[in-house]
Amino acid sequence: MKSKRVIIKLGGSSLQDPTTLRKVIETIRGYRKYDYSVILVHGGGPMINEELTKRGITWNFINGQRQTTEAMISVIEEVLVDRINQQLVEDLNQARIPAVGFSGAEAETLFCEQSNPELGLVGKITHVNTVWIERLLAAAGSVVPVIAPIGIGLNKEKYNINADWAASKLASALKAEKLIFLTDQPGILGANGTLITSANSLELGELVDSKVVSGGMHTKVLTAIEALHCGVPQVRVMSGKESENGLWSDYIGTLAHA
Repeated sequence: MKSKRVIIKLGGSSLQDPTTLRKVIETIRGYRKYDYSVILVHGGGPMINEELTKRGITWNFINGQRQTTEAMISVIEEVLVDRINQQLVEDLNQARIPAVGFSGAEAETLFCEQSNPELGLVGKITHVNTVWIERLLAAAGSVVPVIAPIGIGLNKEKYNINADWAASKLASALKAEKLIFLTDQPGILGANGTLITSANSLELGELVDSKVVSGGMHTKVLTAIEALHCGVPQVRVMSGKESENGLWSDYIGTLAHA
C-alpha cells in the first residue's frame, strides 16, 4: 500500500531563518513518523535578489512572478540548485532524514513552455514526469525528494518556475493528500487584515477577483485553487514558524478545501 503524500513548499524567507528551518525539519520528521511520504519544494527569492543585485542585474515582478532574462536564468539556477537545494539536502541528512535534491529540469520532471512573452524565461508547467520522484519514494528508507523550481522546455532551454506553481502541479500529479505552503505570513488575510482560518475554492476565487490578495499571496491563492480543482483534498497556508504546530491542529493558518 502506498503511503500518504504531503507536498511542502518552503518559501525563501523561511530558508534564511535557522529557527524556522529547524521547525520545518521537525515537521518533516513528524509527517514521516505518521507514514507520510514528504516531497519538499523550495523557493529562494530573497537569495536570488541578493545575488542579482551583487551582479548589477535589475528585475521586475508581475503578479508575483519575476520577469526572467537569459542573463538571469543561469544566476537563478545557480542560487536555487547549487546553493539552496544542496544546503537543504545537507540539513536533512544531518538530521538523519534521507534526502535527494534535484531541479525540475532533471529527468524532465517539470516540462514547460513559456508562460507569456512579457515574463521572458518564466515557465508554465505543461507536464509533470513523476518517474524519478516515484523511484525515490519507493526506495528503502523513504527518501525525501527536495526539488528546485527550474523547468525544461522542448529545446532543452531552462525556465524559471514560480515555486508555488511547481508545488501545486507536483501535488496534483503525485496525488498528494496535503499541499502545505510555508510562508512568512500567518496565512491568507482578508480585506480587514485578519486571518482567514478556512475557505473553499469559491471563496478563494472571490479573494482574487476582489484583489484582496496581491503579490506573492495572489499567486499562492491561484495555485491553491488549481490544486483543489485537480483533486488535492487539502491546501494549507501558514507561517513556517508554526509548521510544527500545524502538524497537529487544523486551526493553524488557513485551511483551504474544495
